[in-house]
Amino acid sequence: MMKLITSGMFAVGIAAVPVAISPRPMPAPAPEHRNDPRLETLRTFFRNGDCPAAEFAAAFLEAADYNELDWRLLPSLSYVETTGGKSARHNNLFGWDSGHAEFASPIAGIQAVGYRLSHSDLYKDKELDKLLSTYNPNAEYGRKVKSVMRRIAPSE
Repeated sequence: MMKLITSGMFAVGIAAVPVAISPRPMPAPAPEHRNDPRLETLRTFFRNGDCPAAEFAAAFLEAADYNELDWRLLPSLSYVETTGGKSARHNNLFGWDSGHAEFASPIAGIQAVGYRLSHSDLYKDKELDKLLSTYNPNAEYGRKVKSVMRRIAPSE
């Protein structure tokens, strides 16, 4: 093996890249989402608002399905918090941690927030209204999110 020695250090061809770490990483993108009618519904919703989140529509569905959440919840939170990514900073489409949280990528943020809403003691097993009031205690917040959910698609 050939080593490059410079000032007492050597390189072996390893590169570091940011990686999102969660207790239970999501599997590779599910092929069934390619033909899922929810995918085009979600893309259309975000495109109609000229939202950057349109390119992450499949990631929203995958996170929702993987974490057993209503498929409209994460996109609606994103829309209410950052207008679907228009005002997102640090790949934080959800305003998570009062907008201070930073994620390695928008997809990492989607996965992390989906996981947290499903598994954290703060959120898991709560009805939608209770979950939303925990997420943001403002009295109007839950109504806004549910209104966006209905705009995406009627409840099932």
